[in-house]
Amino acid sequence: MKPAEPAEGPRSRFAVTPVMEVAVVLGAVVIAVGTYVYIDSRHDAQGLIAPPVMAGLLALNLVPGVLLLMLLGRRVAMRRAAQSAVGGGGRLHVRLVALFSLTASIPILLTVVTASVLFQSSAEFWISDRARQAFGDAMDIARQSQQQIIKRWVDTGRAMSQDLGRNLPALRENRRDFHDYLVQQTVVRDTVESVLFSYDRKQGFKFYDFFNQPSDTTFRELVTPEMIQQASKLSRPEVGINEQRVWVVTPLPEGSGLMLYIGTPVNAEFLSKQHFAAEDVFDDYRALQGRARSLQLKFNLVLFAIALLIVGIAVWIALAVADRLVRPVGELVDAARRIAGGDLTARVPDPKTRDEVGTLANAFNQMTGQLERQNTELVTANAQLNNRRALIEAVMAGVSAGVVAIGRDRQVRIANNSADLLLGADQGGLVGRKLGEVAPELDELLDQGRREATVQVALHGDMRTLAVRIAQTGDGPILTFDDITQQLLDQRRAAWSDVARRIAHEIKNPLTPIQLAAERLQRRYGKVVGPEDPTFGRLTETIVRQVGDLRRMVDEFSSFARMPKPVFREEAIADICAQAMFLHEVAHPEVRFQLDQEEPAPTLVCDRRQMSQALTNIVKNAVEAIESRPEGLTGGEVVMTVGQQGGMVTITVTDNGIGLPPERDRIIEPYMTTRARGTGLGLAIVNKIIAEHAGTIGFSDNPAGGTIVSMMFDAGALAALDQGGAEPELAGEGQLTALTRTRT
Repeated sequence: MKPAEPAEGPRSRFAVTPVMEVAVVLGAVVIAVGTYVYIDSRHDAQGLIAPPVMAGLLALNLVPGVLLLMLLGRRVAMRRAAQSAVGGGGRLHVRLVALFSLTASIPILLTVVTASVLFQSSAEFWISDRARQAFGDAMDIARQSQQQIIKRWVDTGRAMSQDLGRNLPALRENRRDFHDYLVQQTVVRDTVESVLFSYDRKQGFKFYDFFNQPSDTTFRELVTPEMIQQASKLSRPEVGINEQRVWVVTPLPEGSGLMLYIGTPVNAEFLSKQHFAAEDVFDDYRALQGRARSLQLKFNLVLFAIALLIVGIAVWIALAVADRLVRPVGELVDAARRIAGGDLTARVPDPKTRDEVGTLANAFNQMTGQLERQNTELVTANAQLNNRRALIEAVMAGVSAGVVAIGRDRQVRIANNSADLLLGADQGGLVGRKLGEVAPELDELLDQGRREATVQVALHGDMRTLAVRIAQTGDGPILTFDDITQQLLDQRRAAWSDVARRIAHEIKNPLTPIQLAAERLQRRYGKVVGPEDPTFGRLTETIVRQVGDLRRMVDEFSSFARMPKPVFREEAIADICAQAMFLHEVAHPEVRFQLDQEEPAPTLVCDRRQMSQALTNIVKNAVEAIESRPEGLTGGEVVMTVGQQGGMVTITVTDNGIGLPPERDRIIEPYMTTRARGTGLGLAIVNKIIAEHAGTIGFSDNPAGGTIVSMMFDAGALAALDQGGAEPELAGEGQLTALTRTRT
């Protein structure tokens, strides 16, 4: 059941509240973005952000956050009130949310600001500008000291390389004197080790002279190819320092390609420790500053989140308390509305307290129990009526007869499925439509005031015969009708079959004596009567010919009355069609006959004699239709097409004769003929043969003039009737090659 709409408050309240919500959201976004921009702009500044500034930013972000939680709680309260059966617009929920939020937010805001200031003041004591300045000064002194010592060794290496470069000719002339000079330079310049060498990437190191040379492994660890390449490229000394020594690699001038190595362990450990310790201390101090700033931001974010969490819990408690207060009233209102909607089983839960609300709940349950008992009696009586109506509807839906209830305005009020099918209604059905629109014949029958009648209605181009019965009621007539078209057709066929059988029996007996008597008269008295008097001969020939015609007519009656049982064998259907057309092609040379067939030619399980009889009759009718055209017309043609579509074999005979008669829907009925000398049994026999061969026959107009006869046979169903062994070919089939065929 749909809950009651909440009561609307004053107009100003609903006009201001959305604006307030949007303003608070925008304010929160602006303040948050501004805080982020301010903190990001102080990223390169040393130390902490000023504690009062950080506390102010925290309080500034908390105020819109608390307001957003209060507005969210208001939204939830109003939604719960809208879903509740009590109504009231959720004012109680909103008031409780506002009260709890304010009660929790003011102390939380003061506590958070105080905690933020205390924490930041303590952290600022350890990271001050004075400490930062002291660390910076110490770092500068360490760097300057290191640079002075390095400069001294660089100058020593450069001066020694220049002196040795000027005495390079002595190296070539007198290596001993040059060695003494190298030792002198090493001792005078207060170094311990000196090596004169050259280096090539392919050949490696080549040593020319040395004094106190370190071990080969140590030398290769100290003097790296990168160090040599850097000194040669820049033409200046390169200095190396580790925990054991200080060494310098210097290229000799004049493009000699020689390099000088000098080294000493004096103060090497001190210089190494001084260098690395100063850098480590400085890096640690900078990391400490970064962590302090990060810790400051994280601590304030935690305070912000805790404050919002506490306010959110307060809002949730306010919603829970409001729900608990309004739940009993909501249960009463919901039960009352369910009863108003027809649900008399609605009850409120048994009250747990014995206060005024509990007393009201008990009285309410007693009232609903009484209403339910009274309503049960009415429901029982109504159920019986519904069962009877359902039974009538089920019977109407299951019967094959059409049932239509008509109102006084001739509009269909009730119609079963059979009525829709028999009257050819579309998907919309008959209900709601005028009877004169869907069945004018039945509408005219109502005007006649008859109780029973037989009428013919057109259904998709076919005429259907309906047996109609009319019952008059106070609300309008009720029509019931059955389709008796097939029943009448079967009765007519059965009657004609019986008539044909009796006529054939009565006529066939005297035909043989008459024919024999006429032939005997002709043989005995034909010679007596002279040739000058041909009357006797013509009379006897007329008797014999007419007896033959009567015999053929009797054979047709006999064939229609009792067709012989077909013998099904697999046959080449194209050959049967060719034979049927060949017989007429010889007799009617003025008509063009054409046979079209698919390759490979389809086969069909059938009775060859009966199928030949049916096709011959159809071709005969086509030829007669061409001969019945008005005089002066030439160019008659009969085209027979044999094909296969899926599991169906199709045979189509097309002519350009006079076309179908007006009574085209009755041309396959027995004794229905449009020719003066016809018996009306030809197409009836053809229809019977095709029906026994699991096929259908249809007639349509040729767009170019004439008739199209279409026959379709279920090859799969006929294959199951195959009795095996093909029948021998009929005599004269070899002559069928004279027939013109067009292969498709």
